[in-house]
Amino acid sequence: MANSCLQLGGFLLSCLGWLGIVIATSTTDWVNICKYGLNTCKKMDELEARGPWAYCVISTGLYHCVSLTQILDLPAYVQTTRALMITGSILGLPAVVMLLMSMPCISLGNEPQSSKNKRAILGGVLILIVAICGLVSTIWFPIGAHHEHGLMSFGFSLYSGWVGTIFSLLGGSIVACSFDSSSSRPYQENNHFYYSKQGGSNLPAASSTNHAKSAHV
Repeated sequence: MANSCLQLGGFLLSCLGWLGIVIATSTTDWVNICKYGLNTCKKMDELEARGPWAYCVISTGLYHCVSLTQILDLPAYVQTTRALMITGSILGLPAVVMLLMSMPCISLGNEPQSSKNKRAILGGVLILIVAICGLVSTIWFPIGAHHEHGLMSFGFSLYSGWVGTIFSLLGGSIVACSFDSSSSRPYQENNHFYYSKQGGSNLPAASSTNHAKSAHV
């Protein structure tokens, strides 16, 4: 029962972590850049929200975004963040599906438990790879933005990426450690018990024969 709860908890954490990575990948509010105070930058239309895909100018009555389409001209930290976040978002889908099909409440015909354990471990490893992609991206991007533009504060997307990374690390670790080969032992033990019981069925007959011989003597 405790093992099943760990597996379910790891699956839920992995799903939430992957969702946080997807949200961070699809939004642009990673860092807010300004050389002055917040209100001053809004009045001067110099407050910018930057992300891997676009930068947006934020003012009192305007929110204008410009897409970063010049791929070859982008800094290395932006290109790396794009590649890692896309990789993490794509790998998260098969990982979550594998973990879902490995839950104790789901059975695929007469599939042995060992196959389910292997699929769960593979899904946990993929979730850990997703977490590593999110970890590198969410750390490298604000550092690169700070060196290039000057960083004022972190945005919603960056927090979403951090939360998703932590949940993915926890979920992948729990799932990879909770599934092991011990669940396949009861089947072997049952077979052993069955054979020992079958072999033991001859003992009463042998004992009764000896008792009859002793009574006859």
